[in-house]
Amino acid sequence: MSRRILSLGVVLSLPAASVFAQATPQSTPEAQDEVVRVTTSLVTVPVTVKDRTGKNVFDLRQKDFHLYEDGSEQQIVYFDGPEPSNEVSVNTSGAKRPLTLALLLDISDSTEFKLQAIKDSAVAFVDQLAPHDRVVVMAFDKDVRVIAGPDDARAAMRNAIQRLRTGRGTSVYDAVDSVTTWLGKISGRKVIVLLTDGVDTASSKGTLVGTIVAAEHLDATIYPIQFNTYSDFTDNPSRQADVLGGGGTAHMTKSGELASEAYKRATLYLRELAEKTGGRFAYSDSVKNLARSFEHVAQQVRDQYTLGYYPKDRSKTGRRQLNVRVEVQGATAKTRKSYVLKPSAQ
Repeated sequence: MSRRILSLGVVLSLPAASVFAQATPQSTPEAQDEVVRVTTSLVTVPVTVKDRTGKNVFDLRQKDFHLYEDGSEQQIVYFDGPEPSNEVSVNTSGAKRPLTLALLLDISDSTEFKLQAIKDSAVAFVDQLAPHDRVVVMAFDKDVRVIAGPDDARAAMRNAIQRLRTGRGTSVYDAVDSVTTWLGKISGRKVIVLLTDGVDTASSKGTLVGTIVAAEHLDATIYPIQFNTYSDFTDNPSRQADVLGGGGTAHMTKSGELASEAYKRATLYLRELAEKTGGRFAYSDSVKNLARSFEHVAQQVRDQYTLGYYPKDRSKTGRRQLNVRVEVQGATAKTRKSYVLKPSAQ
């Protein structure tokens, strides 16, 4: 396994007694300062450590880390590192920390010319995940649906992905709204991988602003991968009328917006989802880059340290600053800058 760490986030989970609880989805599940709402006391913080040359540092132990909240050092009670490690998955229950990963695939009409590459890359991505990782695969066009659940065998998951066909409309906001609602009911480590061009044309429930707020408050890391569909239809008049708008107005959306502006907004939206959750945005302008982007995300998901602590001061709610230091010469740790603690009763 490649030994690289490329990104990190902050994951905030349930108390130790319920950290490893799982849930099964329904067929249709409902910038600088990054903030996450915490409704329980255990805070887990994924961390990337790099040396002076920018290379990732592996094989660190719990004693090498110091974690601070609002300037006050916290006791690390949970440690998980990239395998192999001498102190992997040390926590109060002694069990391996689970990963629930939601893979969202855009199969709208704008993806028609790249759908097979999307399916092949998604299958390769699923195959790179650890056998004990729980994966749910969702597809969206104008509707959002689960095509494979976390308890399905990987072979069934691969078959479900390869059976996907192009639909009409793109409800990316509804997809993000659905997955954040569903994952909000699940404990443990959570990751969302979102593959889309980002241009929403069909959402009826989710909104750009609303889904960003939901992402800020969700204890999951989001890795958006944006693929280029703009040239697929701007150079094809019949596709323009289908995907964007008709009436002979070139490069306009069905709502009358310049397509270039719609794509610019889509890119900013996907970047912000990554920024707010501690993930990493990737842009793929070719089939080769798409496969590489999935490979990088898989490495980011599995190759990171995670520190867990119970805040010493639990009386104060609201924004709290985070900082992590490592006792390794020349090494630096990167974490999210802050989170928001809210009462556990909420």
